[in-house]
Amino acid sequence: MQKTAIIGSGESGFGAALLARQQGHGVFVSDAGKIAEEKKTVFREKGIDFEEGQHTVGSLLTADTVVKSPGIPFSNPLVAQLISSGVPVVDELEFAFGFSRGKVIAITGTNGKTTTTLLTYHLLKSGGLNVGLAGNVGKSWALQLCENDHDWWVLEVSSFQIEGFVKFRPAIAMLLNITPDHLDRYDNDLSLYAATKLKLTDKMGIADHFIYFDEDPIIKSTLNSRKSQPVDLPYGLTISPQRKAYVGEKKLTVKTEEEIWTWPIEEMALQGKHNRCNSLAAVLAAKTAGVPSEKLGPGLKTFVNAAHRMEWVAEVDGIQFINDSKGTNVDATAFALEAYQNDLIWIAGGVDKGNDYSLLDKKIEGHVKVLICLGKDNEKLKKAFSGKIPTILETQDLKQAISWAMEKGAAGDLVLLSPACASFDLFKNYEDRGNQFKEAVLNLKKAFEDGKS
Repeated sequence: MQKTAIIGSGESGFGAALLARQQGHGVFVSDAGKIAEEKKTVFREKGIDFEEGQHTVGSLLTADTVVKSPGIPFSNPLVAQLISSGVPVVDELEFAFGFSRGKVIAITGTNGKTTTTLLTYHLLKSGGLNVGLAGNVGKSWALQLCENDHDWWVLEVSSFQIEGFVKFRPAIAMLLNITPDHLDRYDNDLSLYAATKLKLTDKMGIADHFIYFDEDPIIKSTLNSRKSQPVDLPYGLTISPQRKAYVGEKKLTVKTEEEIWTWPIEEMALQGKHNRCNSLAAVLAAKTAGVPSEKLGPGLKTFVNAAHRMEWVAEVDGIQFINDSKGTNVDATAFALEAYQNDLIWIAGGVDKGNDYSLLDKKIEGHVKVLICLGKDNEKLKKAFSGKIPTILETQDLKQAISWAMEKGAAGDLVLLSPACASFDLFKNYEDRGNQFKEAVLNLKKAFEDGKS
């Protein structure tokens, strides 16, 4: 009997354990922390052995394959010991890939992955294709494969997951951008991070397609070390002979051998310069997968983005509130700042990840009139924008931040929560931060409307 061991009982580990058991494997789950009671109940029902609060190395060494959580690096001593002993160690997506007959669209990049993944999925689904959604979005791929497969799978893929790829081969791979992030995992070496992103294409062949943003200098320099030769589908914001998609005359434009497809930017649900890039990539993937051209425009028009990424919350007394809590690094926040033409009241701050805030100077100039620093330590943020933003306030209370935003704002202004930082100083995670922001804004709206009645 094939023996599969799982390190970690989170979303990916839980799904991998159930898929392995369904395939007739002997399964052992090992978690150094606590395993949720509901998961332990399922494990018992399925005959899956498990341990918590420790890792029994001897049991892991007897496995034919070990599936680890993406959050555990290959440099981890336990993982290194397993590999040196000849035990294959992979991630959940690599493991699940072996049990799906569907074609994969794998999407990676530093910023925009979730939006582009959701949009690509929406275009395929609204275009009539049999498609599933997985990776870092929704339920784990392995867990979904326990129930059913699809002709196509759209997967959001992080660099951490790509590290564990061995045979993983997308039919369509997408590389949106590369900017400094997670460099603590890559010895503070951007080239190592970039090389990991490109590893997504290693097993691709001449029948596969690689979509990439060819205005990104890091992507272009990294392509020199590519190991495979899929069909290239470069895209950019301006017209260029080699580009298969670009923006021309205020329209998205995609070129194929059969036609030149266009769609007005004003007829898109997603707005902002960065979302034009995301949309170009998604349309290229959808057309390559076989979505009829006449379905693409309506799909762009009806798309609804994920929560916490430039999510419109409410308008209170003429002031709009936008939740971009998922903007946890400088580049993500830069996209959000340039997406809106209104005068901005910007709420930012949290756990700084070595941010270079000078990258935002041009984005805030004459555009942001108030900065509200929301975090336990705001000194770096205040210093970075002192003299550049007219009014800078600080608080550790989200309700206070929203109250100040209303006080300092005027009709036509926009309040943008886009922290450029992690959330762990005051919140559980970025979802918690975004949900608290939305709840506070909606309570404010209700109080304002009750006061008018």
